[in-house]
Amino acid sequence: MMSTELDAAPNLSALYAKAVLAGPVRRGGELPGTEYVRRDLAVDRAHLAEYDRVCGFGLRDVLPATYPHVLSFGLSVRLMTDPGFPFPLVGLVHVANSTTVHRPLLVTDVLTQRVRVANLRPHAKGSQLDVITETEVDGEVVWRETSTYLRRGRSDDSAPRAERVAEVEPGAATARWRVPADQGRRYAAVSGDRNPIHLRALAAKAFGFPRAIAHGMWTKARALAALESGLPESYTVDVDFVKPLLLPSTVEFTELGGPGAGTSFAVHSRSGAPHLLGRLR
Repeated sequence: MMSTELDAAPNLSALYAKAVLAGPVRRGGELPGTEYVRRDLAVDRAHLAEYDRVCGFGLRDVLPATYPHVLSFGLSVRLMTDPGFPFPLVGLVHVANSTTVHRPLLVTDVLTQRVRVANLRPHAKGSQLDVITETEVDGEVVWRETSTYLRRGRSDDSAPRAERVAEVEPGAATARWRVPADQGRRYAAVSGDRNPIHLRALAAKAFGFPRAIAHGMWTKARALAALESGLPESYTVDVDFVKPLLLPSTVEFTELGGPGAGTSFAVHSRSGAPHLLGRLR
């Protein structure tokens, strides 16, 4: 594994422009053996507070489990737009995300983040790969994330089926949320994820969606915010992004069980279609 250290966050606007200009043509080949690293990251309290407001977390000194994803997102995009990456960024679908918190991260912690890609494998609808991010404090890995992406391609019925988070049946909603039309733009402003499918209906239609869609990681963050008061100090939270959440929408959040015994949760449309399925263990 070759490590490349960056002393500043990558320019996401330039990287997205590069991805659009590169077009949808597959480059082919294996995943690059590159790891991007940023050291001595200090948390910006004002940025954290705005992220908390957009995602529904309370304002406190413990970082939300999804916040390091935002800090490392530029490294991920840099890696997925490098010439050696086998797929174009445009068209990759974020289908699952798993986050492990080994101990609470504090706003005062100074962080090191490492991002790499691994586990290229066949999928019934194309190919899958993982973007793996680790966050260290004083040389100890205290947070780890695996984001799974799908590149649609030729169907392969012989491909092994991915393990899915168990279904949570709709109908016993814990809460109902109204997700406004500008939710994608609000989350993009704090996350840097300005994929056009999340920003405007016109741009989303160019990619086959009738309206703009919410970011999957906003939906995960909003669900964790609803569970925040009962979260243990160390845990893993897995989610599958099942169906795009069109903006605006009214959705229902359902929680089953409790953190001590394991929690299952879901975000459904009012018709009962699942947008997100999750489990906390």
